[in-house]
This record gives sequence, structure tokens and C-alpha cells, in this order.
Amino acid sequence: MARKGALRLIQGVREGRSLGDQTGALRSLPVADQARAARLAAETLRHQGRADRVIEGLVNRKPAPQIADVLRLAVVEMLELGAPGHGVVGAAVDLTRTLGARGQAAAGMVNAVLRKAAAFEGWADLPPQPLPDWLRGPLVDAYGDAVMQAIEAAHQQGAPLDLTLKPGATPVPGAEALPTGSWRMTGPAQVSTLPGFEAGDWWVQDAAAALPVRLLDPQPTERIADLCAAPGGKTLQLAAAGARVTAVDISEGRLRRVTENLTRCGLTADLVAADVLDWRPEAPFDAILLDAPCSATGTIRRHPDLPFIRDGHGIAELIELQAALLDHALTLLRPGGRLVFATCSLIPDEGEVQVAEALERHPGVTVDSPDLPGIDPAWITEEGGLRLRPDYWSDRGGMDGFYMARLRTPS
Repeated sequence: MARKGALRLIQGVREGRSLGDQTGALRSLPVADQARAARLAAETLRHQGRADRVIEGLVNRKPAPQIADVLRLAVVEMLELGAPGHGVVGAAVDLTRTLGARGQAAAGMVNAVLRKAAAFEGWADLPPQPLPDWLRGPLVDAYGDAVMQAIEAAHQQGAPLDLTLKPGATPVPGAEALPTGSWRMTGPAQVSTLPGFEAGDWWVQDAAAALPVRLLDPQPTERIADLCAAPGGKTLQLAAAGARVTAVDISEGRLRRVTENLTRCGLTADLVAADVLDWRPEAPFDAILLDAPCSATGTIRRHPDLPFIRDGHGIAELIELQAALLDHALTLLRPGGRLVFATCSLIPDEGEVQVAEALERHPGVTVDSPDLPGIDPAWITEEGGLRLRPDYWSDRGGMDGFYMARLRTPS
């Protein structure tokens, strides 16, 4: 059942739907099979390029898309996840036969190809899944081919589970401290069963995603706005620091998730459902966090479906929106106030360029030099921001790609 669910998810991605948008497709499965199906689908997408290399050497002609997905799913399950070949091959043949007349005709081929694939040697030496041309080209221009290959290798490794602890909370057993203050689980973990989850002692948040709030340096009783706040990890950080937080997001549904997380963690914030560009508070803020909508290209190691469902369309509009949000957010600050602009993007036009152009538009606004524990000086950019990449901390499991900078208005 899990394999059939995984195939359904993969085919949904081919049709342009993200894995996250397809959770309803698995509701008929037992909970354990839902989790397994999601993992199989994600791993197949993450390693599709390697699986295709194996398959191409074993077929005479390119299989139909549905058959190709069955082959990829089985190859990844055997060669990456270590499942016994005989069971995987048999299940793949049975799954193929459910795909109508074309599947019935292809069952013998699938059986023969996968029996050979089960004995394939050299899986670990195959190059990782390449990024699509619309993204790879600009990133090679920005970082060089060697860095691009390191980023793709980091994407292949996936993402470990990182936690942000409330001040004074006990670290979770099995987690190790990271240099920047986050904690990383060293092995597989089911979030809801970990010690401290029910008590709200921590929340899941990639180490890179936790840094914008640390860069903002919230102080007790400060009035701080978290703009584009959902799903709320940064709102929790701000509230845990003792700030008086106003969290603004355009989606009421997404804000409900923020409410749930605040309640679990015993924290409070004022939640506002509004378009940030149309929203203006009664009084200016001491500080603002703007985690702006972006291409999310820094999160591919945890969202391997993203390269398959995006084609680069709409990034120019996102860049315009980011600039408008940044300009508006600066008007909501008191004199001498500070604003952290952040995006989970690898594209410089959504980060370094965005801030450099904002400084030109706003004379007197400056960038504070980052001074945080665990920061490598090489991460600091020319305009004074922080550029984080998935290949950083490769010996620890990497981090999401992020850009952030702390701006300060004139006093």
C-alpha cells in the first residue's frame, strides 16, 4: 500500500502538485503507511537522476512515464534505502500490473530490469540529481560550478531534524548542539514522541531558519512585528525572548497553525490576518522581522519536489513583491529601529541584490555587521548580510540556503 501511495504522490508531482499539497491522497492508508509512502516518494525524487542512470543502462528504449516512475521507485528503495531486492522486485511487478493494459504489457520488462538493477554496483559513485537549467544556470553564475556541485550533493543528503529550544529548556536526548545555538537530532526521530514536545519545550526549525531572529536580537518588552509570519517558528523565537510580538500573515489558515504552536509552547503573540502591504499599526515598532515570500530554492534538500514543480516562472514578480514589502516595512519602524530582511532563497536577486538596491532607495539606512556565535566570517557578504548555503556544515548535515541582513533606520 505504501508503494502505491508513493507512486501516486510522484505522479502528482509530475502534474505540478507539491508533496505537501497531496497529503489528502494518502488518507485511505494506515498512518504508518502514509509516512512510509511520503518518505519513499521524497527519496525517489531526491535520487531520480541516479536512478535514471541505472535504468538507462538496462533498457532498450525509454519507458512510459508511469512505468519509469515504478522503476525509479524500486531502484531507489533497493540501492539507496537498502530494501531486499526480491521483495521490491515482486512488489514493483505487482504495482506495474495495476497500471492498465500498458502496465500489463510492461510487467515482464520491469521484472527483468529490476532483477539486474538489484545487483548494480557503484550507486554511491553516481552524481547527484542535477538542478533544472532555469535554476542551475543562475546559481553557477553566482557561485561557480564547484560550489554548485557541492550544493547538489547536499540536496542529495536530505535534511536532519533541527530544534529550537525555549530558554532554559532541557535538550532532547539524542540531539547535539550546533555552533549557532540550534540542536540537531543525530538519528531518525518521530517529532511528536520526543521528550518535551507536549510540554512545548522546543519546536522544529532548521538551524539556518533560526538565525534571522538571532540576528535581529530581540529584547524583552520590545515591540516587534513578524511580517509574513506563518508557519510561526520565528514568532515563537521572538515571543520566547520576551518581546511583545505582532505576527502578520495574509493567510488566516496559516495563522491557525501559528496559534496551535504558540499554545503548545505556552507563548503569546498578537496575530493579524492582513496583507502586509495594506497594513499599518497604530504605533511604530522597535524592530521588524520580514521573512519575505521567495522562490524557496534554499529548501530543496527538505523539499525535493520543488525542482520538478517549478520552472522559474514568477520569480521576477516575487522580487518586485520583496522590494515593496521591504520598502513598506521600513516605514513601520521608529527612528533608529532595526529590520531583518530574510529569504530562504539561493538566488542573489532575492537576497544580496535586494538589500543593496534597498540601501540605494533609502539614504541613511545602514546594515549592521553580523556578530553571532557560530558564524563563519566567509558567510558575510559585501553589503553586510549573511549568505547561507546547503553545502555549509557538510560534516554536520548541512543547512538550508538562506539570506539575511539587519538594516537600521536613521535615529
